Amino acid sequence: MYARVTQFSIDTMRIDVDAALERFREMVLPSLRGASGYRGVLALRTDEGDGLLVTLWDSPESAQAGLSSGFYDEQVAKFLAFYKEPPGRQHYLVAYEEVL
Repeated sequence: MYARVTQFSIDTMRIDVDAALERFREMVLPSLRGASGYRGVLALRTDEGDGLLVTLWDSPESAQAGLSSGFYDEQVAKFLAFYKEPPGRQHYLVAYEEVL
């Protein structure tokens, strides 16, 4: 399994952190669920608006497909007005997982 990690910083003067998460659920998650190789997502955040979005994928190819097709950029664009700075992105091999 592979993970794509997006680091973000939301401007909480423009949008409340909970409202941004709800926007993600409504506007991004349905499309993400339909992506080939998608395995799940974790959204981590602070009250100050900093966070990580970890999407899980079957393979490096499926993790990369959303970047090549423009899907990732389309989803990021839905939040452009709310970022303090452009989000960062990294890819990782999931070396160990335990979910209870």
